[in-house]
Amino acid sequence: MSCAVRVSAYAKINLSLRVLGVRPDGYHELRTIFQSIALHDTLTARVRRGPFALECDDPACPADETNLVWRAAERVWAASGRRGTMRGVEVRLAKRIPLQAGLGGGSSDAAAALRVFGSLWRVNQPSLRDIAATLGADVPYFLEGGTVLGLDRGDLLYPLLDHPAAWVTLVVPPFGVSTAEAYRWWDEVRGSDVGRALSGPASDHQNVGRALSGPAFENDLQGPVAAHHPEIARIVSALQKAGAFHAAMSGSGSAVFGLFSRRPAAERATRVLQKKGVRALLTRTVNRAAYQRSYPRVVPTPC
Repeated sequence: MSCAVRVSAYAKINLSLRVLGVRPDGYHELRTIFQSIALHDTLTARVRRGPFALECDDPACPADETNLVWRAAERVWAASGRRGTMRGVEVRLAKRIPLQAGLGGGSSDAAAALRVFGSLWRVNQPSLRDIAATLGADVPYFLEGGTVLGLDRGDLLYPLLDHPAAWVTLVVPPFGVSTAEAYRWWDEVRGSDVGRALSGPASDHQNVGRALSGPAFENDLQGPVAAHHPEIARIVSALQKAGAFHAAMSGSGSAVFGLFSRRPAAERATRVLQKKGVRALLTRTVNRAAYQRSYPRVVPTPC
């Protein structure tokens, strides 16, 4: 009997992240391009008797009600019409995506959980998308995958033609950066003038579009974060010197990526950085079709 469901929760990088200002609701107005990469966590849900349980192999990752996987399960349980406390499923989360790195690990885990529990408890896709939006601004992206333009808080999504396949050297510094910190630093450096421009009627999408001048691929958070963590700028420079056709911090950091057209060049860059004592990983981009084929995979295992 098949009673386990296993899914890969892929990380993302932000090919571009433009911060246009502060919205009237306090969130930041964004224009970002998400891209899936092959680095992933693995979520396995097993049907069993007893209360809902969550286990994680990373001690830094909470395995309680504060975890987005748990919160996703609670909301799908409620949406399915079930009553009482959750029961009947045990979830094991194998973490490979670094925490506080700008790679979307928690959000991707939540989206993977939505797909698993939606399948187990028969909740339709529109409802799952509505739930995703309540869990976090980038959780809806992880139900789509591939190359996607994100507007508003990053949750208004427009799928794009997939970016050409690329190999990725991913560098994870020995420190994390919280999303709140990164945006606070942006506010301190650049936020006030732009924020006023978006605080009134000028915040409609037509005027937001006029604010999008500048390089096509740029991360507006990189400068403010690098001012507090200079290692970010040094890693970007090292990847560029190694031949990356694009190198930048991902999201709010702290991870930095370099894109290479050929695997040997990415492997060389990864080895060079590893020899310097830097945590560097080799991965690749994942297109939308491959991403969506990964959900969900039923693994025949005894109950």
